[in-house]
Amino acid sequence: MTTIKTTCARCGDIHLTPDDVALELRPGGREGDYRFNCPTCTEPQRRPANSRVVSVLLATGVAFEVVNPDPITESEIEAFVAALEAESDPFRLLAG
Repeated sequence: MTTIKTTCARCGDIHLTPDDVALELRPGGREGDYRFNCPTCTEPQRRPANSRVVSVLLATGVAFEVVNPDPITESEIEAFVAALEAESDPFRLLAG
């Protein structure tokens, strides 16, 4: 079985399985954070994941979700709808 070696702030080096790790990707999918509970002390841990770490975690089968820290607001949606309704050729908006 695949194991992932990382560190716990309290226990030091530990080994996890892909099911023990959750990956949160930023939009674009190249960087993010990974989370796990230490199998020794059970403390929740969170670590940054650069593009290399993301690649390794994805290759081992770690589940992921894309997290957007700045979701689209209602006013942005309303402005977009208004722009679409005012434009006779909506694809022209994409060119600019």
